[in-house]
Amino acid sequence: MKVQLSHPERTVEIKGPKKARELLRELNLVQEAHLVIRGDELITEDELLKDGDQVEIRPVISGGSL
Repeated sequence: MKVQLSHPERTVEIKGPKKARELLRELNLVQEAHLVIRGDELITEDELLKDGDQVEIRPVISGGSL
């Protein structure tokens, strides 16, 4: 599967099938701090990703005003 990462911006190829949480673990990313998006759909950590999938991983950004 083709995986687009935002920070730092890069694209990597990962062999599937694997669950979203396994993908994050393989990329050394904290599960609670990242969103996994397949196409235009936000997916859960238990969702199975396959070799032909286009996946984007975005960091969760939170903040507030002072």
